[in-house]
Amino acid sequence: MGQVATAKQREIQRIVEALSVAIAQHRLQPGARLVEAQIVDALSANRNHVQSALQRLALQHIVTIEPNRGAMVAQPEAREAREIFIARRAIESAIVASITPEQMAHFATELDAQQAAERTATGLEDRRDIVRELCAFHLLLAKVSGNKVLGEILANLMVRSSLIVSLYQRNDVPACQCAEHGAILAALQRGDTQEAQQVMLTHLNALEAELDLSEAAPGAMSLHQALVG
Repeated sequence: MGQVATAKQREIQRIVEALSVAIAQHRLQPGARLVEAQIVDALSANRNHVQSALQRLALQHIVTIEPNRGAMVAQPEAREAREIFIARRAIESAIVASITPEQMAHFATELDAQQAAERTATGLEDRRDIVRELCAFHLLLAKVSGNKVLGEILANLMVRSSLIVSLYQRNDVPACQCAEHGAILAALQRGDTQEAQQVMLTHLNALEAELDLSEAAPGAMSLHQALVG
């Protein structure tokens, strides 16, 4: 019985992750309808598992479920956008504060690979790749910290941040933050957590400043395209 329950949870989590990644990478836009039958088809999933996954995402404020309308990708309002960045400043400051030079050395290869991927994506000016790698940087720092609770909170905030960027970012292509990311890593490598925290806060302030919180302009992609690429 326990194995059956575990398999079910793994399957639900697979669907949650597929939808979360599609949203985080802007393949699913705010307000996009999430038709259960289409998700079942795209992910070769069980309909009951899809329903459970959507309910879990609704609890995380990534999806909204309305009577007679079904599920759709959340459309955060400007106030929520500001609150998300307040939360990110607190969480990411705590993550950075907990990272030691020894942890940085242990993850050196992974950090170098991520930074190389980020520079490549920025050079090619592919919006989807840029968004993916910029998010990957922040999530990798959470992994380096070893604090799973902070990492789980940040993962949720990053998906919700992606919705905010989809709606409110002024520029079509996200601005390059390679230099700021590099400065954070350099400070952490030499053990200067206070400097790393300051650069991170400046970095998040700059990201928020790129948003126009007075209007929204969602794009469009079919649900099947978003989930299967």
